[in-house]
Amino acid sequence: MYKLVVAGFSFFCAGVNDGTLGPLIPRMLTTFQIGTGEIAIIYGTTFAGWLFAAVTNPLLTAHLTLGQLLGLGALLQLLSQCLRPWSPFPLFCLTFFLQAVGMAYQDSHSNTFVSGLKNVPHRWLSFIHACYALGTFIGPLAATGIANTTQSRYGAVEGWRMVYFVLVGIAVLNMAGVMSAFKDTFWQKLPGSGSRPGDGSSDRKNKVALQEMTGLLKLKVVWLLSLFYFFELGAWFTAGGWVVEFLTTARGGELSRMGYVPAGYAGGMFLGRILLAEPTFRLGEQRMLLIYSALCVALQLVFWLQPNIIASATALSLMGFLFGPFFATGMSVASKVFPRNAQAAALGFVFVVAQAGGAIFPSITGVIATSAGVAVLQPIVLALIVAGGVCWWMIPKIPDRSE
Repeated sequence: MYKLVVAGFSFFCAGVNDGTLGPLIPRMLTTFQIGTGEIAIIYGTTFAGWLFAAVTNPLLTAHLTLGQLLGLGALLQLLSQCLRPWSPFPLFCLTFFLQAVGMAYQDSHSNTFVSGLKNVPHRWLSFIHACYALGTFIGPLAATGIANTTQSRYGAVEGWRMVYFVLVGIAVLNMAGVMSAFKDTFWQKLPGSGSRPGDGSSDRKNKVALQEMTGLLKLKVVWLLSLFYFFELGAWFTAGGWVVEFLTTARGGELSRMGYVPAGYAGGMFLGRILLAEPTFRLGEQRMLLIYSALCVALQLVFWLQPNIIASATALSLMGFLFGPFFATGMSVASKVFPRNAQAAALGFVFVVAQAGGAIFPSITGVIATSAGVAVLQPIVLALIVAGGVCWWMIPKIPDRSE
């Protein structure tokens, strides 16, 4: 149970990290004296981090134990948060690369660990992903509150940078949790790791890892699930990351208040992951996610086509509620359709591709917004929701469950 709690806390840390970015973007624009195109660099380095992790994760899995992989991920995240309060813009962007690599290693293997639990894993998957949503709910509240109240108190460090001191503390707790909960595998050696250098053991492991990944990439369902997550997380992160800038620039909202809107979106997602997990499982995972996708399209049209800020915030929160069960449900489906012997690598690949989508589409939005304005947010999010729904519809029927 303690390992499950630590796995959930790692997702909470990731959620807080992701949830703080959107409310701070307008302040970053002022501090660094940059435009939305430069903010896209942050998302671009995040994408590069997830891409790097996608390539290196199978190789590391062949050489490191579960505890070592989780510890490496937690360490990279701690390093990233320690650099942010002091960084000039180029180094600040680089920290998002480190953060993405760390999250990829830790969260993908935490996800695989939980999906392998024997007792109702779909509920435990819902739990850890609800922890992520809770983090994205608390993140905007904390970021906006700290940035508003500390803006004039500290001359050496801008008010919004004080947020990252809090994230340093959370990252320390994350590291300590991993080292204590997974200490049984932290110092453990993998079978064959005691082989002498030069005996070819390492090369064989790398070759096997590459062969397994090549085999996985030939499976249609791996690509369909990966693309489903790629588009859906692209929609979630684009909407949550740019909504504050959209509401302040395109709708004339007040920055000190609009910073709280992503919290409503994340709060809806948190409730959705708690309340919709069991009905989705019982009524049919594939059917229900298609229904949720259609409803999200309708809510996105409401958000786009009417100018009232309160109505927009409400529609966004309801979208978050319906998005809630997507991630855990998809991972539950993946654990049933992927070959058991390749499940860890497959789930890790899908998870990393998903997060890559959550990085690249906000980056693209920022680049386009430089010339076309931040209003491009709405059609981009709509297109991503539709594309994700189509990919989910194409996934083969789930085999009968053997509970």
